[in-house]
Amino acid sequence: MGETSSVPVPGSVPERLVLATVGLLAEQGPSAIKARTVASSAGLSTMVVYHHFGGIPELVRAVADHGFIELGTAFSRVPETEDPVVDLFALALTCRRLARANPHLYDLMFGLSTRSTYRPLESDVRLSGHSLAFREAYARVIHACARLESSGRIEPHAPEVVAAQLWSYVHGYITLELGEHFAEFDDAVLQVMLPMGVNFAVGLGDTRELAQASHERAVRLYGSDQPAGSSAGESEVASGA
Repeated sequence: MGETSSVPVPGSVPERLVLATVGLLAEQGPSAIKARTVASSAGLSTMVVYHHFGGIPELVRAVADHGFIELGTAFSRVPETEDPVVDLFALALTCRRLARANPHLYDLMFGLSTRSTYRPLESDVRLSGHSLAFREAYARVIHACARLESSGRIEPHAPEVVAAQLWSYVHGYITLELGEHFAEFDDAVLQVMLPMGVNFAVGLGDTRELAQASHERAVRLYGSDQPAGSSAGESEVASGA
């Protein structure tokens, strides 16, 4: 079950349904995710949804996997630099950017919606944290944490444990930001997310001076919303500045 993936073949009818669902989530939110609405958006008949997925819960699972594939692809575009702390915070900023681009898809991926169709069947288990699509994206986080551990900047820690802690603080921040809990801040990334990252690195054994410099460099490279490695960031990564 841990290796299960419900990602459809590119260009197929199931993919059309998945992409239609992603679009509806972005434009209208979870209330629009009905078999009839999804089918209409994809230019197909309602029965096609049931034929290919069995029902909305199964379609939603495929949509969550689609989201994790997109996340993994975005992670793969973050270049590795000589500074693993910069790279980890770049992954955090990348995840935040994708969450802000489609908050309802993010909610679905991480099981945050209260809509019943987002929840697993009683006889099933939630696969969003175990599917192959998730595992491949998350493996990039573990790899980045392994690089940090081997760099000598932190005390010895199991990369899987560091990754779980990092995942928790990053997604806690993202969830609260999407809920407008940081609306009083002029720049929540600089005032909340960056200091949290610094404290996290220091807690693992990094020096505060190095941790602060690394996080500030990550923000200079990638900003709050631009894709990692784009525009000004590309030149600085290339120069090793």
